Amino acid sequence: MDKGYVDFKRLYRFTLESATWITRAKDNMKFKRLYSAATDRSTGIICDQTIVLTGFYSKKDYPDKIRRIKYKDAETNITYVFITNNFKTEATTICKLYKQRWQVELFFKWIKQNLRIKVFYGTSKNAVYTQIWIAVTVYVLIAIIKKELKSPYSLNKILQILSVGVFEKIQLNQVFTRIESSNKITDPLKQLILFDS
Repeated sequence: MDKGYVDFKRLYRFTLESATWITRAKDNMKFKRLYSAATDRSTGIICDQTIVLTGFYSKKDYPDKIRRIKYKDAETNITYVFITNNFKTEATTICKLYKQRWQVELFFKWIKQNLRIKVFYGTSKNAVYTQIWIAVTVYVLIAIIKKELKSPYSLNKILQILSVGVFEKIQLNQVFTRIESSNKITDPLKQLILFDS
């Protein structure tokens, strides 16, 4: 997650529930280094440390050890500082995982824009989870359709096409073939003339 969402109490709850997390450290984070692992600077990893938080509230909220990785991106020449509770994965993989978070954000942005859940039909925890999982399943199915049919249409366009013919008994590949053929310009000489000019 992005560093704007850093909440050590919540991160510690994730840790207690055996979930791993990766985020960027805030510039004013106070900590004490306990251990530094050997690093290969040619990979961009400047340091790979085990730390504990020393700020009054942060130490209280997260009393356990944290891994701190400082990384310099060769492409952008920007230095990032990541923190995580994952001590097993290689430092370079941690950096790549954080970079992939943008794809996850784009995924949820697409869901919010195209699979609009404006109203929850049930408000219990189970009902909300069920509706979100249905939206995610629809997204994945549309992505599979796009890939299998090698469709040039965007996911949004495929969703629009399917929503129009949702109750038609027709194979998916025929739906898209029919749309492509209806978009072709017919020979004007074969058109019937309704009115004399």
